[in-house]
Amino acid sequence: MHHLAAPALALMAVSIMVASPQGQATFRSSTRIVPVVTTVTDADGRLVPGLEQDQFEILDNGKPQDITFFENDIQAFTAVVMMDYSASMTANLDRLQAAAEQFLLRMLPEDMAQVGSFSDKIQFSGEFTNDRDDLIFALKDLQFGNPTRLYDAINESMAMLRQAGNRKVVLVFTDGDDTASRVGMGDVLDRARDEEVMVYTIGLESEFFNGQRRVRTRPDRGLRRLSDETGGGYFELKKADELGPTFSRVAQELHSQYTLGFTPATLDGREHKLVVRVKQPGMNARARRTYIASPERLSPAE
Repeated sequence: MHHLAAPALALMAVSIMVASPQGQATFRSSTRIVPVVTTVTDADGRLVPGLEQDQFEILDNGKPQDITFFENDIQAFTAVVMMDYSASMTANLDRLQAAAEQFLLRMLPEDMAQVGSFSDKIQFSGEFTNDRDDLIFALKDLQFGNPTRLYDAINESMAMLRQAGNRKVVLVFTDGDDTASRVGMGDVLDRARDEEVMVYTIGLESEFFNGQRRVRTRPDRGLRRLSDETGGGYFELKKADELGPTFSRVAQELHSQYTLGFTPATLDGREHKLVVRVKQPGMNARARRTYIASPERLSPAE
């Protein structure tokens, strides 16, 4: 059985309370709910807190759904912070490590994480922990190299998250294209959808000397789609000094999200398209764009 992320575990109690038309609470056993973690921003990209359930709407294959669960409290996450340590990043590694520290310092006691790096090899710090000092210390042990196994690194990060009970998050940073992975972006996206992993991506344009000439890099074009489809955020930076505020922003987002839930009308085993909207003009809702409507994917908690 494919396990849902932490919000789903909270949603899928053996008996789930649902409001009846008469306003009385009733209980339905074995209710299956689709959890949809949602980030809301205004027209200037600022996070929007304090919205109520009736300000949202969910479309399943274009059809409006009744929202049967709503949560806007802070929810714990389990994250892999995976960073590009290839040769093109040599001049910016200190800034990158300092930026990653900003994310780790904003973890709450219930959050869990580990850090990792990728180049020609993929490294992880070890086990998931909420010890921020240990995680920051582990940043110093990561090694750089060449070339860039971007999608292999994301894929292996998701494998590390397979048993996580909280929201599963991969935060990946790179300044260039994938040059050496064995798996492609499409395979990684399929896995992220299948295992309900939220992928945040940070890309940086940079310049480095490759031994013959100066080369300007741009982040891999597949990263935006990977984030869009899984409900994460995509940030493309022009300057290395934007790294710290951006890593901080991701931590802030993860602690400022809404969880919506609905009971699917049909369990046909197919991929369904999801759209989340905020009724208030000027608001943008970001959430995963698909789910699989099958009993195996949405089994009730035991």
